[in-house]
Amino acid sequence: MTAPTAVLREMRWWDIAPVLELEHELFPEDAWSAGMFWSELAHARGPRASRRYVVAEDPSSGRLVGYAGLAASGDLGDVQTIAAAKDQWGTGLGARLLTELLRAATAFECAEVLLEVRVDNTRAQRLYERFGFEPIGFRRGYYQPGNVDALVMRLTDPARTAAPADPADPAGPAAPAPSAPSTTETHEHPESSETHG
Repeated sequence: MTAPTAVLREMRWWDIAPVLELEHELFPEDAWSAGMFWSELAHARGPRASRRYVVAEDPSSGRLVGYAGLAASGDLGDVQTIAAAKDQWGTGLGARLLTELLRAATAFECAEVLLEVRVDNTRAQRLYERFGFEPIGFRRGYYQPGNVDALVMRLTDPARTAAPADPADPAGPAAPAPSAPSTTETHEHPESSETHG
């Protein structure tokens, strides 16, 4: 018998505590704080909303097994974070979360979407490449305290991008971006992808 598929829904303030547990498990060195998530969610509702955050919930247990967020400014979208619990790696959850962020980018009328990923996170990079993201540069020493470089990737015209044909997502953690949200930083965990922005 197969495990039930995680259900994606909007992230709300009461999800911050379980999200932080996953965040610290997946990104122990550069985890976001509760304040960073509160700040992002403050911009996720209402007529001037510029953020979209979702969580993935196991329908049988109610446990949160993933989360993702996107910031939009003008015609630019920025993947802030994508993460999936380790027991969800290889299930396609990372691809589902990214698909949801690209839908949000389309709703925000973004012409392109950026993200950062650790240069040593090849699983996350493969996931992003499957969606059409292309490398455009590096940010030296972006992930601290480990002083790991970030590969900057860009997707043009997210409205035309379909989910990859292969539903199995080979990703593992990506890694969070080190600084406060709303910059172009990504906390990735491919299926935990570091793209903390």
